[in-house]
Amino acid sequence: MRRTASSKLPAHLKMSASDDSPGIEPEEEKVSPELMKALHGTGPKLTFWPLVALIYFEVSGGPYGVEDVVGAGGPLLAILGFLVFPLVWSVPEALVTAELATAFPENGGYVVWVTAAFGEFWGFQQGWWKWLSGVIDNSLYAVLFLDYTKSVVPALGGGFGRVVSLNVIVFLLTYLNYRGLTIVGSTAVALGIFGFLPFIALALVAIPRIRPSRWFEYPRSQVSWRGYMNSIFWNLNYWDSVSTLAGEVEKPRRVLPRALFVAVVLVVTSYLLPLMVGTGAAPVILEQWHDGHFAQVAYSLGGPVLRWWLVFAAASSNIGMFEAEMSSDSFQLLGMSERGMLPEFFAIRSRHGTPTAAILFSASGVLLLSWMNFSQIVELLNFLYCLGMVLEFAAFIWLRIKEPDLERPYMVPLNTTGVIIMSAIPVSVLIWVMSLASYYTVAISLVASVIGFGLHPLLVLAKRHRWCKFLVDPGLPDLDHLEHEHVATPGDSSEDSGPSRGEDARPMLSDPRGSEG
Repeated sequence: MRRTASSKLPAHLKMSASDDSPGIEPEEEKVSPELMKALHGTGPKLTFWPLVALIYFEVSGGPYGVEDVVGAGGPLLAILGFLVFPLVWSVPEALVTAELATAFPENGGYVVWVTAAFGEFWGFQQGWWKWLSGVIDNSLYAVLFLDYTKSVVPALGGGFGRVVSLNVIVFLLTYLNYRGLTIVGSTAVALGIFGFLPFIALALVAIPRIRPSRWFEYPRSQVSWRGYMNSIFWNLNYWDSVSTLAGEVEKPRRVLPRALFVAVVLVVTSYLLPLMVGTGAAPVILEQWHDGHFAQVAYSLGGPVLRWWLVFAAASSNIGMFEAEMSSDSFQLLGMSERGMLPEFFAIRSRHGTPTAAILFSASGVLLLSWMNFSQIVELLNFLYCLGMVLEFAAFIWLRIKEPDLERPYMVPLNTTGVIIMSAIPVSVLIWVMSLASYYTVAISLVASVIGFGLHPLLVLAKRHRWCKFLVDPGLPDLDHLEHEHVATPGDSSEDSGPSRGEDARPMLSDPRGSEG
């Protein structure tokens, strides 16, 4: 995590060690100013609207990809899904993220939460599952980009042209990510606006043709529950991804809850409006509703100009989603490295403040996985994500029980019993999604989990025998003594970081403890 001068930046870092292996004390091993700069960076922080845009793209990026929900369940189930699912899934996940990301405002995000609750082994597994899920998810966006553009450039539909295009796209977008998080955030704001404009135009053109009766069509015999649940879950998850960027946010304890609230509203709106327009303005043929179909809807309602506009907007949206996911995945690895779970080189930043090795590592995973088809990718990333989310909700509840005095600048306005009940519904959804997975997905996820179970002890062994260098930032709070720790995060001022900070720092929802937040 980057520090400001007022944060009392340490003059050195110490080698991390497990409890049964000796570490090198700070006075025995000095770290040069050059390495310190490489580890902590010096760039500007993320502010409110760029952060909102990054959350928006981490979760949604617009209605591109919702076509499969209609194809799997029909108009009625699709509309109901995007009305009900945010309440039972998105809002609880966003609330958990708001509470824990402000309690632990560092780049490890959910890895740190699980580590604080259950120890480093399970924290590492959380990081492994979520990173794999994120990289698999990111491999979708180049695929979606090509699926939209092939409607106007047929050569991108397959063969050598598609392979070359895929590699070029990943290379260019990875370079943009390398150039800095604030550039990515500002770009996300512009892409978000541009990506939704054609749907406003589509709505205006379609209004005279909309027949509300079409919204109630329910093809009972044709519903694919596996496809429906996986598609809608994928379109409404990853609210916790922003937690791995918490160390890069200006005044995270105040900004994160507000940004999450605004992003929830934007995401739900950006799904429902185009969905109701697309299904209400023309007869729905389920077989035609797959990724990229909105381009054909635009053509039938508004002609070639609107189709081209929407295709370019879809391309821009997929760029935004790729950049947001890449940022989250790479800064997660950086945060794990800062905690000593991964080797030092994952924490070293470029002159733009970005974790170079972590970005390259994540980009390599994207290229390796982009050969899979859309439905395979979605189902696999969802299963791995569900494993991590079950652990995350368990950590949320356990920290309420284990650490009742932990400083929580934002606190979900429910007592322990209340948060258990609140968490029970989304956990039930997670179990349902996993129960629908194919044997292929379960087998791949099992293999991935076994690798993670073996990878952690191997890294502990490497740390113990010093096969490679591991660093722990001594400015990070001690997870074994949370109630006594408070670390000023980058951008936090004295009036912003304490338990009572004035009206402007209040969370979006009232804090039942009253004195904090």
